Amino acid sequence: MSSKNTQQEKKFEPPTVEAFDCKQIDLFQSFLCNHEEQRGKLSNAFPLWDCLPRYSMSRRAAQKMLKAGTFPKLLNIACQYLGRKIKIEIQPARLNDNGVVTEYYPGISEELVEDALRKIATLQNHGYYDESRPRHGVSFTIYQLRKELKKQGHTRSYQEVVLSLRILARSSIEISSEDKKNKIYDVCTYFSRLSTVSRAGLEEDPDAKWYVEFHPLITKAISAIDYRQFNYELMMSHKTQLARWLHKYLVAKFINASVGQKFEMRFSTIKRDSGLLEGYGRNRAGMEAVRNALNELANNGILQPILEKEGKDEKVMPFMENKIIGSKSVVEDIVYTVFPSAQFSSESKRANANVNRLKEKSSADR
Repeated sequence: MSSKNTQQEKKFEPPTVEAFDCKQIDLFQSFLCNHEEQRGKLSNAFPLWDCLPRYSMSRRAAQKMLKAGTFPKLLNIACQYLGRKIKIEIQPARLNDNGVVTEYYPGISEELVEDALRKIATLQNHGYYDESRPRHGVSFTIYQLRKELKKQGHTRSYQEVVLSLRILARSSIEISSEDKKNKIYDVCTYFSRLSTVSRAGLEEDPDAKWYVEFHPLITKAISAIDYRQFNYELMMSHKTQLARWLHKYLVAKFINASVGQKFEMRFSTIKRDSGLLEGYGRNRAGMEAVRNALNELANNGILQPILEKEGKDEKVMPFMENKIIGSKSVVEDIVYTVFPSAQFSSESKRANANVNRLKEKSSADR
């Protein structure tokens, strides 16, 4: 193949008008809610993609490693999803910053940018789905993206947002599973495409139209209607990254959340699948971080407080802990038991109803 043909294949082709108004994107942008204000709080979660430890390296930790000369060339993380053992390998983005090549792993800022863009993709004339490729993406301006981040309490400068977009477009993630029935192998950058159309050039042009194409796993999920509406605004309001991850984890796993029904998860599972606790030197510190994150979810109305009785005394707890004690009386693991709030239960039931509604509509249109 000639280099000329290769360049033509790599050239970005903006989505057609039809891509912004097709069946898949219409279903994706359709929520089950009572009014427009409620709709504004909603977005879609992708169970497999959102449960992977994709953003486990913080910028601060990376800088310390760079100074110490211990910065990893690749991140290899083992996790599980629905009982399947999954391995992910993350390669950092290598960017030229004023003549200096710097490596960046996707972290908190990049996660927030992705979540905000996925929200914008639920808006009419912004999200698109090209059936001919297929590809799913979003059209936006940096001003619009910054406005959305600020609205959710995560203000970022123009330069910070552009840096995060470049990191997401240059960092690659390899996902594999040896499950015989449900094999997974996928390697791609977090954003499979990042392009811009600007008359004034890239430098500080707030009106430049940008295009992001999301990871192929998201495109596949849209085609299969493997996504769930959830309270995006509430998720973005959490102060800690672990609380946001746990919120999405509950959205993906606790799909039959009814008032009074319990959900159990282990510290070891949270540590393995989030990838956010490896920076703690001891499990004790990591357990405290999980406890704080669960308290945050309870304070934000996701978990229902539990009344515990100890003899004549009563106390209200946001969740229950069952410590697993090993040798030398050391806590080896903890089983956390949580109960959904009425709000979370209602949102979960509505998400289930919406999935069924969308699948019925998709079948009827065939």
